[in-house]
Amino acid sequence: MAGVKFGLIVPQGWRLDLPNVDARQQFKMVSDTALFAEKLGFQSVWLYDHFLTYPQVRETSCFDSWTTLTALAPMTKKARLGTIVTCSSYRQPALLAKMSSVLDVVSGGRLELGIGAGWYEQEYRAYGYQFPSDADRVRMLDESLTIIREMWTKGTSTFAGKYYSTSNAMNYPRPVQKPHPPITVGGGGERLMLRVVAKHADRWNGQGDVETFRRKLDVLKKHCDEVGRKPEKIEKTYWGLVSVDGNKEKAVERAKKMPTGATFDQFMARNAVGTPQDIAAFYNRYVDIGITYFIVYVNDAVGLRSLRLFAEEVIPRVE
Repeated sequence: MAGVKFGLIVPQGWRLDLPNVDARQQFKMVSDTALFAEKLGFQSVWLYDHFLTYPQVRETSCFDSWTTLTALAPMTKKARLGTIVTCSSYRQPALLAKMSSVLDVVSGGRLELGIGAGWYEQEYRAYGYQFPSDADRVRMLDESLTIIREMWTKGTSTFAGKYYSTSNAMNYPRPVQKPHPPITVGGGGERLMLRVVAKHADRWNGQGDVETFRRKLDVLKKHCDEVGRKPEKIEKTYWGLVSVDGNKEKAVERAKKMPTGATFDQFMARNAVGTPQDIAAFYNRYVDIGITYFIVYVNDAVGLRSLRLFAEEVIPRVE
């Protein structure tokens, strides 16, 4: 398939993936990885929107996504800059519209707004946020996207919803990208979340094995039919973890050391582990069902060796 794209999730500490050195040295590793990814031809670089490390909470660096992306904007030239995905309820939507617009301007029109409903309860509690029900968080996301799109496109928003309201909230400067920066909605809930995707998203970002994706694509199509959108107008993207090595056994052993919060069998079913040929074959199964964009987290990317191997030996085999 022509036009298959790859983005890189840059290590930022959330996955306990930065060495225990001075924070300034850590940030240089983050920026060096982003710059190397751009040099290797990745279309985009992404950061998780989290404040506490995962799956264990530790007193170690976890670089904030929005601040870090803004710092990366003048360093990079071509790579698009995204959040994978920002939690809609961590920031009032009018504030998020303002922040994202400024980042789009600073980056010369390279913002990718990845957004979701949030899930990390411990993080919510630690930072003093309420943790509403799953359904309420998805409905909050729906209202957030309505406000953000209005502020991006019109420059002002007046909105009265169940969760959020605005009264002539102004948004200048507006984004560089027209009609607005692309919206990637992450999440797979079939009753509510995929309906939000159908209403608002330019891209849907999901995770899971091929059969899970296939089922959710069918559900998404039904929601699109109900809201009057053509499913093909929504780009389908996959995100996942990668352990790549020329030796498959070494790749598996390194994968076992990755902190994931899942069993190893669960991890292997929905993430890419093995030689470059193994990983390309894994992704091509997703290409066959219509996935056109892969947003990946490469184990040991800070060391750059695995990242180069992925770019030079995996990406050319995915088509």
